[in-house]
Amino acid sequence: MNDALLRAAHQAHQAGRMEEAARLYSDILKSNPGNLEALYSLAQLRFRTGHLVDAERLAGEAARREPRFAEAWYLRGCALQRMARHADAIAAFERAAARTGFAEAHVNRGASLMALKRHEEALSSFDKALAANPAMAEAWNNRGNALSALGRAREAVEAYDKVLSLRPGVPEALVNRGTALLELGRAREASASYDAALRVQPSNANALAGRANALFELKEFETAARDYRGALGVDPQCPYAVGNCAFARLQCCDWEGLDLERERIRAGLREGRFVINPFQAMALLGDPAEQRLSAASWVKDKHPYEPRRRDAPFQHAKPRIAYLSGDFREHAVASVMAGVFEGHDRARVETLAVSYGPDDGSAMRARLMRAFDRFLDVRERTDREAAAFIRELEADIVVDLTGFTSEGRPGILAHRPAAVQTSYLGFAGTMAADYADYIIADRMVVPEAQRRHYTEKVAYLPHCYLPGDSLRIIAPKPSRISAGLPESAFVFASFNNSYKITPGMFDIWMRALSRIKGSVLWLNALHPAAMRNLRHEAQARGVEPERLVFAPFAPKPEDHLARLQLADLFLDTLPYNAHATAMDALWAGVPVVTCPGESFAARVCASLLQAVGMPELITGSLEGYERLVISLAEDGTALTAARDKLAQNRLTQPLFDTARSVRALEDAYLAMWERSRRGDPPADFAIG
Repeated sequence: MNDALLRAAHQAHQAGRMEEAARLYSDILKSNPGNLEALYSLAQLRFRTGHLVDAERLAGEAARREPRFAEAWYLRGCALQRMARHADAIAAFERAAARTGFAEAHVNRGASLMALKRHEEALSSFDKALAANPAMAEAWNNRGNALSALGRAREAVEAYDKVLSLRPGVPEALVNRGTALLELGRAREASASYDAALRVQPSNANALAGRANALFELKEFETAARDYRGALGVDPQCPYAVGNCAFARLQCCDWEGLDLERERIRAGLREGRFVINPFQAMALLGDPAEQRLSAASWVKDKHPYEPRRRDAPFQHAKPRIAYLSGDFREHAVASVMAGVFEGHDRARVETLAVSYGPDDGSAMRARLMRAFDRFLDVRERTDREAAAFIRELEADIVVDLTGFTSEGRPGILAHRPAAVQTSYLGFAGTMAADYADYIIADRMVVPEAQRRHYTEKVAYLPHCYLPGDSLRIIAPKPSRISAGLPESAFVFASFNNSYKITPGMFDIWMRALSRIKGSVLWLNALHPAAMRNLRHEAQARGVEPERLVFAPFAPKPEDHLARLQLADLFLDTLPYNAHATAMDALWAGVPVVTCPGESFAARVCASLLQAVGMPELITGSLEGYERLVISLAEDGTALTAARDKLAQNRLTQPLFDTARSVRALEDAYLAMWERSRRGDPPADFAIG
């Protein structure tokens, strides 16, 4: 009787008559609950029709009755995996993999390990699958994914190439290959890989978003924005595409619909979706609470904490400080910090540079290599390997100078290479990560009213957290004509990146130009689209486009500082202030007007002005900012007084007193180190 029912059930199953097949399998099990074939077949049917709880129960019952039934263990694992019960799924796949040569069980076990971010174990599982079946394209693709997650991008590309040799034109492998190439900095090749995927699947959202990422790296911002929009058209919740699209458009000073994009980003953050990276949030969102949400979301998705016991404190006579950065080269961070590195008191601290960025062969790179006790390169190491290397160096404190900026590798901190880890300077906001113990700040950039938005403990320096380098050379001042400026016009300047220029700030600048006859606005030579759009926006506001003057890149920092002296007044931006660029202006003797916002990035310029003894240039509102800008431009006596005061203060006030900044920073490191040595947890503290 059961044999006849089984044949009928199988026939109905194969013919797609699922309800009839399910009824027949159930009838068999009523009379014979231990019928393995009926249990397994009904489990398969339930799995195919999406009844995962039933499928898991039935497959589990079959496996319990016959523990060597590998297919039943495998099916149970697949159901558990679909329900995101990955730990249980792994156990089931391991039972299935006990059967020799069951490559699919190893692949699926690896997939669940990947979901739990246990990437090393996942890689081992995929390797076992390939040992059983070297021609299994799925295993090669998943192996590439594991290698990518481990930061081994070159090997990942080789794995994806193997997939494509087995199954040419597979879109998933082409997309994954593009992402690995992008990680290697090979953006043009990455774009070609995404192109190949899109030729097969023109509406592949991941390929569109990936190609947009490659185009962004190639500074083809307009085309990148087009592709981000294409990805969102296919998948409105495509991860990070909303933030990436808005930021690409900011690079072009394309402000149409910007407020709507901000609202989409805010809504996505409230809903817990992955919509924007933390660096972009500083430019697009002025609210520190929203910036914290963005950072926490990014950490959860990209750089989760790898729980690890903190090492016992080393028995060093003085703290060993490891500065971690991708910017030990001609870069804004290096220009600010070079004097600090050189000024460290070797009797108080030992300093290491742990570099993962390029060697640009510049004079700054050579200067930095001389400034440390040891200069170490970890470019070729994965995050885990770099963290292990730092532990071997016995670093007491790791100072991350890069954070979530484009060159950052916070994954190194996630592996807890040191007992004390602090964020400093490069990323102006909270990292919202368990592995960032401290953030180094001052009372202006992190006032008490905003303290709740920072997960780190705050180490408050006494003046400005951003140190000035008093050894920076300024070349002889050029003529205005040679700099492309009118000889007698009033020159407003703002040498910020284009993504910091917002419509509200530009409105104020254009009103100032309209008020001050013949004046010009001196800006960096931006992306061609940004310059085109800014000229158009100026004209729309009644200002001749020719009154926007764009300065070409100056390869030598001393030449840039020299020409800055030609400006009359430097205009700050909001919600993302000028940081190193404002420091440049002040060192060159150019007064800066700012209006602080609420976030760290929006308060840096006010901190600089306070530390150089020029608080009168800090305004309390954008209306006050506009009034002060116009007042100084109209009142030559007041502007001359401001310039004279700055000329005196820059040599006497704390901002450019590098030695004072270094001592305060060392005091902060010593306080962190002493707490750690006593076994005390991190805590807020203030120096001086």
